[in-house]
Amino acid sequence: MKESKNTSWKPVEGQLMTRWVSKIDPENPLPKYPRPQLRRKEWLNLNGLWDYAIRPKEQNYIDSFEGKILVPYPIESALSGVKRKLDPKQKLWYHQTFTIPDLWNQKKILLHFGAVDWETTIWINKKLVGIHKGGYTPFNFEISDYLNTSKVNEIIISVWDPTDKGYQERGKQSLNPKIISYTAVSGIWQTVWLEPVSDTFIENLKMVPNIDKESLKLLVEVKDLQPNDVILIRIFEKNSQIIADHEIVEKEVEIYIKSPKLWSPESPYLYDIIVEIKRNDIILDKVESYFGMRKISLSEDSNGIKRLELNNKEFFQYGTLDQGYWPDGLYTAPTDEALRYDIKITKELGFNFIRKHVKVEPARWYYYCDTIEILVWQDMPNGGFTKITGIPNNVNEYKETRKDPDKKNYLNELDSMIKSLINSPSIVTWVPFNEGWGQFDTNGVCEKIKKLDPSRLVDAASGWYDVGVGDICDRHSYPNPIMPLKDKINSRAAVVGEFGGLGLEIIDHMWKFQNKFVYRNFQDKDELIEKYEKLISKLKRLILKGLSAAIYTQITDVEQEINGLLTYDREIIKMDKKKICELNLSLYKI
Repeated sequence: MKESKNTSWKPVEGQLMTRWVSKIDPENPLPKYPRPQLRRKEWLNLNGLWDYAIRPKEQNYIDSFEGKILVPYPIESALSGVKRKLDPKQKLWYHQTFTIPDLWNQKKILLHFGAVDWETTIWINKKLVGIHKGGYTPFNFEISDYLNTSKVNEIIISVWDPTDKGYQERGKQSLNPKIISYTAVSGIWQTVWLEPVSDTFIENLKMVPNIDKESLKLLVEVKDLQPNDVILIRIFEKNSQIIADHEIVEKEVEIYIKSPKLWSPESPYLYDIIVEIKRNDIILDKVESYFGMRKISLSEDSNGIKRLELNNKEFFQYGTLDQGYWPDGLYTAPTDEALRYDIKITKELGFNFIRKHVKVEPARWYYYCDTIEILVWQDMPNGGFTKITGIPNNVNEYKETRKDPDKKNYLNELDSMIKSLINSPSIVTWVPFNEGWGQFDTNGVCEKIKKLDPSRLVDAASGWYDVGVGDICDRHSYPNPIMPLKDKINSRAAVVGEFGGLGLEIIDHMWKFQNKFVYRNFQDKDELIEKYEKLISKLKRLILKGLSAAIYTQITDVEQEINGLLTYDREIIKMDKKKICELNLSLYKI
């Protein structure tokens, strides 16, 4: 068990708070199982109050601490209880103690991190376990050899994060936030947890549906699989078993599912799957997961225009830009209920997809997208710098400035992002670059994504520097949507990747920031909805000309940006909810 900390906690006041703060239990924040697509019954949540300290970057040891921090909220956030800026010349240190349950003593123990930004070094009982670089994707270490199984164990973590003083992936984080950049996020910002496994255990599942063949291609990645071990598969429709104890001796198999129920935003049908490793009638490992049978593709209409299809039917996609920021937790939603709320309200407003903008969310966020019936376009968080040459949306040249180590970091994290999210049926499009930020070798990156995941579409460059590759030609235009240039589209689907940005100030629900940013500001709700209705009318005309998708900026205000449909604290919808929904739903009838 985790050692209890009898220290009081409260968020740091001074900025907006959300309604969910009162529901945080500092002894057990974010208590739900963090990995819905690879579930085991036994686990230990290490979230809670830890010791922390900030020291000079060159210091490689720690012998005292400054206070308590609530993990997994980043140190810059109010919910951490600290709310301090981390300088690139500093390291953030964490300290916690825990004991291993007696029933785990004969097991291997995995230490999991949902995400830590950016360079993480871990010690268990004063012994170095390992180092991880990357701020957005999950990682783990096997720590059995470092543990005192019958005594209290100590974990120490150091984190260095250069934010925008470095070239690593960082999304919209900035040490000096303004305009469209936001407060930096450093250190642990997703759940930390322990898990017991056998010497032979399931490391990962890869599930690729094929609705045309009525089959599921399943790859089971197993650690230390022995020659006589058997992999058992069971698949369920609701509570009814349709595949019973299907034995496979190879790690990869194609399973046929007759007349499959398809997953879509109108009907998010999910199949449950159980995978076991069996040796001499003994079950060594068992994991539970789920999958959806769906297909995303391009087709050509009667006018020779490429259109987006879902499950072999033309499907116009209309979504919101979603930054994934919270006024109190920054990158980390206050509670699981709050995490779910943003997806739910987006659906209720009549949108059918979300563009997750230069951020990767916790695994539970994608689980809620899978179950709440909404599609996802997933951005790769950006980093580095690209020299701007020419005019945005009408140039096919850009100067690369990223050095090889920075490119390697990008590719490693891109690989990790896709592999960790590949089973989510809601994700239909990967977006490796946004508006030229850190863009390099666009063709090579696009090819890498297609090799990793040929089942989804690629929007190779959302806005600005389109080089003619990928499945989508994406133009950004504020506030009015404008079609991509005809000679740019080629044999791809035409998309308005960002438009809108209509703003309205709601007093007492805004971030305390002197210089507000908005693409177009309005004085009242009536004026705002009138302009929004005009944008919808423009979209309808573009759909008739061949537009396949559009993304409105944005679902909520974020810090100094006041162009959200909702206020930053999620308390107020700035326009009539029913009217927004009616306007949005009208787009799907064109």
